[in-house]
Amino acid sequence: MPIEVQIPTPLRPQTDGQDTIAATGATVQAVLADVIAKFPALKERLFDEAGQPRRFINLFINDEDIRFLDGMETAVKDGDSLAIIPAVAGG
Repeated sequence: MPIEVQIPTPLRPQTDGQDTIAATGATVQAVLADVIAKFPALKERLFDEAGQPRRFINLFINDEDIRFLDGMETAVKDGDSLAIIPAVAGG
């Protein structure tokens, strides 16, 4: 069973409208690399020029923010869910 990657509405044009993508990998970084291999247009939307996640992109594995785990090296296993959540700001 692969990792389910949840795609937010603003990024769905880059995934041909798909709201979830099945991906494989042992870490969050490997899963996102698999997703980007399938949908290359996501790369510039998710990562900065240094290859780090953009500041306004939050990543959650099974409802836990990866910033409080092992970051991009957070281990994942079959059946996990990775949610890509863009930050929302307003005034």
